[in-house]
Amino acid sequence: MLSIIVAIANNNVIGGNNGLLWHLPEDLKNFKKITMTGSKSMIMGRKTFESLGRVLPERKHIILTNNKDFYVDNENVNIIHDIDSLKPYINSEEEYFVIGGGEIYRQLLPYTSKMYVTRVFEDFQGDTYFPQWDENQWDVIEESEFINTDKYPYKMITYLRK
Repeated sequence: MLSIIVAIANNNVIGGNNGLLWHLPEDLKNFKKITMTGSKSMIMGRKTFESLGRVLPERKHIILTNNKDFYVDNENVNIIHDIDSLKPYINSEEEYFVIGGGEIYRQLLPYTSKMYVTRVFEDFQGDTYFPQWDENQWDVIEESEFINTDKYPYKMITYLRK
C-alpha cells in the first residue's frame, strides 16, 4: 500500500530550489514518526533523495529515477527506473511512504490509498507543486488541532481513499 506524506501550502507549493520553504519542527517529528512505522520504507525521486543530504537512519530508501547511471553505495538504498518496479510495493499489505517530489507525487497519486498532509496556511513562492486532487475522493480519518506558530499556521490531516 502506498501512502503519501506531504506538506502543502495554500497555493499548492511544496518546495523550491530542491528544498523545503518552511521549517515546522512538529511536522518534521511527525514525518519521522510515521516513516519509522510499517515497512520503514520511503519512495522518492532522485532530487528528493539528494535534498535529504544523507540516507536517513533506520529506513529503506526506494529511489525512482530515469538516470541509469545513478548509484548510491548503501544497503538501505534501492534504485529503480520505472513505475512497474513499484508494483510489489503498491500491492503490498504493508505501508510504503511516498515522500516526493512533485513529479513522483503526480505519478503515484493514482496508486495511493492514504495521505498524511500538513496544510500550511500561507502562500509561498516555489517551483514544485503538489498535483491537483479531488478531496471528495478521500475521507478525513484524523486531524490535528489548528496549530498557530510564530511563523506559519498549519494543521496535520490524514486522509483515506474512499
